[in-house]
Amino acid sequence: MTYQKKKKLTNLLIVCLLFIGIVYAILTANLQINGTAKIGGNTWDIHFNNIQINENSVALSTGDSAATIDPENNCKVDFEVTLSLPGDFYEFTVDVVNSGTIDGMVQTYTIPNVPDYLDYTITYADGMSLAQNQLLSAGATETYKVRLEFKNDLEELPDAETLSTSFEVTYVQADSSAIPVRVPEADFATDSWDAIIAAYNAGKKTNLQAAMEAGTTREVNLDLDNDGTYETTAHLRIANLSTPAECSTTGFSQSACGFVIEFADVITTHRMNPSYNNGNIGTGNVGGWPASEMRTYVNSDICNALPSDLKSVIINTTVVSGHGATSGETNFTSTDKLYLLSRREVWNYTGSYDTAQGQTRQLDYYANLGVTESNYSVAIKKDLSGTATIWWLRSAGSSDPAIFFSVSTGGGWNITTANNTIGVSPAFRIAL
Repeated sequence: MTYQKKKKLTNLLIVCLLFIGIVYAILTANLQINGTAKIGGNTWDIHFNNIQINENSVALSTGDSAATIDPENNCKVDFEVTLSLPGDFYEFTVDVVNSGTIDGMVQTYTIPNVPDYLDYTITYADGMSLAQNQLLSAGATETYKVRLEFKNDLEELPDAETLSTSFEVTYVQADSSAIPVRVPEADFATDSWDAIIAAYNAGKKTNLQAAMEAGTTREVNLDLDNDGTYETTAHLRIANLSTPAECSTTGFSQSACGFVIEFADVITTHRMNPSYNNGNIGTGNVGGWPASEMRTYVNSDICNALPSDLKSVIINTTVVSGHGATSGETNFTSTDKLYLLSRREVWNYTGSYDTAQGQTRQLDYYANLGVTESNYSVAIKKDLSGTATIWWLRSAGSSDPAIFFSVSTGGGWNITTANNTIGVSPAFRIAL
């Protein structure tokens, strides 16, 4: 083969490789084309269509222009309007159509140059707010509603002026951050974990809140002996749905923040630590929850006993725990998939025997039912045979290096030496 033929073949290969690389990048990276494009067998075509002006909108003045789709950007609506008096408004709807084969999502949306005396809203036709990353699936059509209104609460009226502006949305190829526009309420007892989490993240919490307040449970099958057979049936319930401002405080435990699930029953028994106390880390309550045998047990054996669909949605939780009777220590912080509850999280305990009580909060489930250290029957849990039993908390008692707190068969607080084998009933989070 001659040098010239080799050179031509090499250049052809380079061009082919570049073309393959470009196509791959377009299909896997964010695609930003407000128009139509064809990539291999796929098409990108998101455009506005069908503008409708609200018939009650203010009449256009001489020189104003009704809302029209920009001829150079088919995801942009241009308009000119004069709003002169409080309550005057201009409103229109426009359809956005994904005629392509590639899912898109909202990257940005804007109405520039709006003066201070005007308010504006951008929603879907049903009133749901437009937001970044909202999904527009291939083949789907949505309707946006845009409204500008002269404010009613101004102390003095400004001079009316013509507003020349536009409504524009930029779309990119959808990725894992895309958010479905309409997420239905979820049934905690029967829906998939993904559907439950999607509803929670979309703010659709009415059904979930009702389920928590009613103590609704859902069955979960466990493989407690790790033999591959999920032969043990236990029950889960929602323990928390809120994330108040205190959850953002530096050093605050996240164990009662966000979407917390707890076992409604005692699923097994285990000791907290292997010995009563000999002053070594990991005996008695020396080293607290992070150094305990129990923490290893629930984050390995019990976590591995969960079905895969549940285990895959459990998130890491920053857990703050008391240091017990060990002098000169600070409270301990660990990162866990599963964890035990604390004295504060059950009874809203605010005393001094749990040194970490100020770094967490009472779980919503117990707070809603008014659980306190004098009203505690709600905290009773039964084992899988239906018998009320004692269950461990992660709170190390500060008065004795040998003890952790536990919940008695009557639902009140108890103290138990670390080497006792009593009930285990963990909690975990599935969303922030």
